[in-house]
Amino acid sequence: MMDGVTIESSRILLPVVITLIAPLFIWLNRKDENKREAVSFVAAAATFLCVLSMAPAVLQGEVWYYHVTTIMPGITIAFAADGLGMIFALIASLLWFFATSYNIGYMRGLKEHAQTRYYICFGVAIFGAVGVAFAANVFTLYLFYEVITVFTYPLVYHHEDADAKMAARKYIVYLMGTSKLFLLPAMVLTYVLVGNLDFHLTDIVNGMFSPAVVAEHPRLVALTYWLYIFGIGKAALMPFHNWLPSAMVAPTPVSALLHAVAVVKAGVFCVSRIVLSGFGTKTAGTLTLSQVFVGAPGTMLGDTTLGIGTAYIAAFTIVVASLIALTKDDIKARLAYSTVSQLSYVVIGVTMLTDSAVQGGVMHIAHHAFSKITLFMAAGAIYVATHLKKISLMDGLGRRMPWTFAAFGLASLSMIGMPPVCGFASKWYLVNGTLQANQMPLLVALLASTALNAGYFLPILYRAFFKTASPEANIAQYNEASKTMVVPLFITAVISVLLGLYPQTFLNFVNVFGKF
Repeated sequence: MMDGVTIESSRILLPVVITLIAPLFIWLNRKDENKREAVSFVAAAATFLCVLSMAPAVLQGEVWYYHVTTIMPGITIAFAADGLGMIFALIASLLWFFATSYNIGYMRGLKEHAQTRYYICFGVAIFGAVGVAFAANVFTLYLFYEVITVFTYPLVYHHEDADAKMAARKYIVYLMGTSKLFLLPAMVLTYVLVGNLDFHLTDIVNGMFSPAVVAEHPRLVALTYWLYIFGIGKAALMPFHNWLPSAMVAPTPVSALLHAVAVVKAGVFCVSRIVLSGFGTKTAGTLTLSQVFVGAPGTMLGDTTLGIGTAYIAAFTIVVASLIALTKDDIKARLAYSTVSQLSYVVIGVTMLTDSAVQGGVMHIAHHAFSKITLFMAAGAIYVATHLKKISLMDGLGRRMPWTFAAFGLASLSMIGMPPVCGFASKWYLVNGTLQANQMPLLVALLASTALNAGYFLPILYRAFFKTASPEANIAQYNEASKTMVVPLFITAVISVLLGLYPQTFLNFVNVFGKF
């Protein structure tokens, strides 16, 4: 059992097992679509309840742990549930439930083909997400990280046309390429330097790398750090982001899975886990570039720590992706670049390493998830009801689809960071974190992103509610999409508001994890 772990129990395996066997039952019920979708509902509810049942102990400062098997000395498959892992597991399992309802309305509404394959891959992706959330070491994390990549590939390729083929190829090349070229070598280097791959789940200060190892091998430790950062391609840090906008050719529920439930959330979760439980605030916050590069001492570059260096990359990603989003007329493309920008909020928070910044960054994993799934589900509802994708054609549409656009509006306010929606809470902590770290450039980037977010979200709402459509558009023919689509997207929008009013919902898990 790992040091500091207080509960060793196979109970932690229940969510993993449920998400593993659910796709099998989906396949067994492939000839009855109602039973097939019922499996996803039951599995999502059971997974969420199993995860939730472990929350009280975690909030008391305990960590659930179970060792499955030892591959070789120092390399094991093991699971652990701490405050950070609980956040990701809770949102993945809960949003799976809402996504299933939405899937029914979308896939049946458009009479999509290969629906059984679609639901199986969707379920396995959630299995991968839960495995990533509860991974107790780098090896287990890596296994489930790759499961997500492999089983979301068919979802991106779902339409099986030329665009889908190109997007799926880019998707697999980027994500498999970065994981094999960077993430796998990082794992090997960690094993060589440390002797094992176990995360320090109860100590985000010291991490896996001892002071002696850092002092003796500063360049190798720094190399390992950067290999991890760029090896986690799902975090979509520039320049390894281009797969994400390209993947928007997939059905909209897949986009929601990619952006809110499993894929990119797994990316920023992995960055958070590696930085905080792998390197710890001591190594990431004190190892400077002057200790890595000869001749750097005394320069601004030399005084920059690994963490702050990463935060600058994230800040660049935030601003540039927001500027690109301004230029997009396709609603999913605009949302895709918004995601690239918003993901780096998490990265900038956990790599600034101040208490407030870490709190804001980790909270944003959950806050962004509920808001972004609302936005994508709204975009999908608009497409199913009207077959419109371009924002410039949505004049007056808010008056025909008030529930959908009201939900879109609430989620947009969250992206901008306006109260009382949850995006405000995480951005508040992030801004305080920049002040604690005395990083004015990062503060400027966050404030600039707020203005840019308003610049590309508010015009959509203005067009929908206040502009008059041309007679040729004939918007009178349009109405809300089916209730199986509109109800879940409106509920997730309301949850975004509730999380803004009660930010301690996820903040408590962050505080337990970081001992803030």
